[in-house]
Amino acid sequence: MGQGLQARLMGMLETVYPDLDSGFLAQQLMKAMGLAPDVPAPPAHTNNWAESDILLISYADSIQSSGEKPLHTLRRFLHHQFADTVSAVHILPFFPYSSDDGFSVMDYLAVNESHGSWQDIEAIAGEFRLMADLVINHMSARSRWFENFRKRVDPGKDYFVEAKPDTDVSMVVRPRTSPLLNPVQTADGERYVWCTFSEDQVDLEFRNPKVLLEFVGIIRHYLERGVRWFRMDAVAFLWKEAGTPCIHLQQTHELIKILRLLIEHHTPNAVVITETNVPNRENLTYFGNANEAHVIYNFSLPPLLIQTLVTGNCRHLKTWLMSMPPAQVGTTYLNFIASHDGIGMRPTDGLLSDEEKQQLIATMETFGGKVSYRHTNGEEQAYEINIALYDALKGTVEQGPDSWQMARFLCAHAIMLALEGIPAFYIHSLVGTENDYARVEHTGRLRSINRAQWDRDDLEARLNDPLSHHSQVCRELKRLIAIRRRQPAFHPNATQFTLHLGLQVFGFWRQSVRRDQSIFCIYNVTDEVRQVALSDINLIGTDCWVDLISGQAVDDFSGELTLKPYQSVWLSNRA
Repeated sequence: MGQGLQARLMGMLETVYPDLDSGFLAQQLMKAMGLAPDVPAPPAHTNNWAESDILLISYADSIQSSGEKPLHTLRRFLHHQFADTVSAVHILPFFPYSSDDGFSVMDYLAVNESHGSWQDIEAIAGEFRLMADLVINHMSARSRWFENFRKRVDPGKDYFVEAKPDTDVSMVVRPRTSPLLNPVQTADGERYVWCTFSEDQVDLEFRNPKVLLEFVGIIRHYLERGVRWFRMDAVAFLWKEAGTPCIHLQQTHELIKILRLLIEHHTPNAVVITETNVPNRENLTYFGNANEAHVIYNFSLPPLLIQTLVTGNCRHLKTWLMSMPPAQVGTTYLNFIASHDGIGMRPTDGLLSDEEKQQLIATMETFGGKVSYRHTNGEEQAYEINIALYDALKGTVEQGPDSWQMARFLCAHAIMLALEGIPAFYIHSLVGTENDYARVEHTGRLRSINRAQWDRDDLEARLNDPLSHHSQVCRELKRLIAIRRRQPAFHPNATQFTLHLGLQVFGFWRQSVRRDQSIFCIYNVTDEVRQVALSDINLIGTDCWVDLISGQAVDDFSGELTLKPYQSVWLSNRA
């Protein structure tokens, strides 16, 4: 088996580093990961998840308490509020950093002292499956590696991407408007470094295999600390090649395969997740042939779902869902509506018209949202909408803010919970956090609008107040999650078919792998009462059908299902 691993690594390495000794490099990688020559191969095509899996996303310091390190506070809060609700926790970068709320890492092997320690991380990993960021594309300009780059000494002297100032970068795909090439004074003169995201985030040079070896050692350290899910941040930009868009290059895909192969040989139930905020057809390529990402983010879901609920028309959401290929066994989607980032607009390319995009942007701005831009072909285009999800759903395109905000918000999550894939909840969605304008003013960054920091006592008081929307949102989402976690038909890989119920009612059908449960998921996406003929759903008359959410049974199969505004129904033949 060990030779099999080395041979597989060599085949991938020859694509990435054709001029190097692939056999020697494969041995170095296996040594860096601590893999013996006879390490057994992991089982192929294994689903390392179930219908009970729910992911929570949080910064280390999203919940704070005076006199206590935030990671300790977060663990206590999660244990108290969500121990029976979520199975996995994604703690956004908890390392020492210089900017971008953690995504400009200074030291990959340390925990930010202001947040806590590795012991805190291990404690959380002991209670929940832990997901951590592998910020693999770039590193802080204040890191030791980059200081060594300036000094022209190892390690770091040749760890960062350089280019001549007159390099033609017109084809390069950018997610930001900042300069791509930035001058840096070094011990042997001025050099220009490549910065896809910001001047403080310098891209790492994976053409140097030493950088790959460094990251294999970093991954091994994370595994030994209890990390089981790896979010590969901004991985699409990993390989740079002059005269290309420098995104989705073949070398990038091969490097993901290499890292996955090493990770799953070390820990067979570990999961690789790629973060690629790009148009849907490009995003799907990161499954590879079930040999790259185990899980990919469903980036088109947030903008399409929000657009559906603020327009009262599910045409685009339905068209997209019908086009999504079922994930192969051993792979699945990560479904989310909100995250620490904004609502990505690139994933709507080819799905929404320019006019529909502008309508969505204008509506979100009416609800207090902001817009971040990127450069493309010499022009600025909207890259993402920055807004808290609770505020994003406070009204409609035609009417503006209305009284259906919470119903609309819960409907969005009831849709997400039932779709093929693993549901992921941003902590601020679970507690109904609103736009944080004070934090935007404090940081000067638009994304801060959805990165609030709660005092734990204040938040707990609101969650204990039955009249607060925070309490009502949290209680109802917990109830929906508890229902979902008990349904075999909601397994991330269970069968899914789209229903055709018009443009105002969105629906799809799920069936368990053993075919012992069917669930018809039906949603009124408008602010008016709607009827659905039960004959259009094609319920099997010999089964007993009940709405899992309301508990109401279906008695008359020839009748109609009446849906209140934004009502969700999960009709199951197994209560």
